[in-house]
Order: sequence, then structure tokens, then C-alpha cells
Amino acid sequence: QVQLVESGGGLVQAGGSLRLSCAASGRTFSSYAMGWFRQAPGKEREFVAAISWSGGSTYYADSVKGRFTISRDNAKNTVYLQMNSLKPEDTAVYYCAATAPYYSGSYYWRDEYDYWGQGTQVTVSS
Repeated sequence: QVQLVESGGGLVQAGGSLRLSCAASGRTFSSYAMGWFRQAPGKEREFVAAISWSGGSTYYADSVKGRFTISRDNAKNTVYLQMNSLKPEDTAVYYCAATAPYYSGSYYWRDEYDYWGQGTQVTVSS
């Protein structure tokens, strides 16, 4: 079992930055690919970014490419999402997710992930 706890959300003005963190339990964090998803009110949960279990590959939704950066620190069992140039349309609850160990796939689909955090709210004011 993996438990995920997100932090770092908050209220920020358009153009500002936030860094989200997701702390994972367990001693095998380095074997899990990690993803970030978000869900705005009345909308489906959507893919934002992912990083392979090795950290060698990263993936981004077109809407955040060039503005957001996903990274991981396996020594700290933590994955990060650095969000720059935030826009009001980035407002959502952001969720961290983990795949099964050593899973390789597109990382785009929600059902590729076995574990989910509770989410952290990000609000971008115009």
C-alpha cells in the first residue's frame, strides 16, 4: 500500500507560481511512476503531468507544457509540481497519483494509477 499526501496549494494571482509536493509512504517509492491530475468544479479529472519511476522521462498536458515542471526526489519519497505563469483556468483541486511498481505506459489515463492522494486546492485569481 502507498499513501500519498499533497501539500502546497493555495491562492495566487495570475502570473504567479506555486510548488506542489506529494509525500509518499513506503520504502519502494522509486519503483512507482507518479502523476499529477486536476479537477475543476463541474469537470472531469484531467491529466497534468507524469514522471517515470526512473525519473528519466516526463510527460505533460499541452495546456501546461512550458509552464509546469514535474520532478521527484526518491531520497525524500516526494514528487513535486512546479507551476509557473499560473492562469485562472489552472484553478482546480490537484491530485497526486502513483502507478503499480515498475509500470510503463502512457501515464495519461486515470486507470493507470493505483493510488491517489486527497488533493490540494489551487486557486488562481485574475
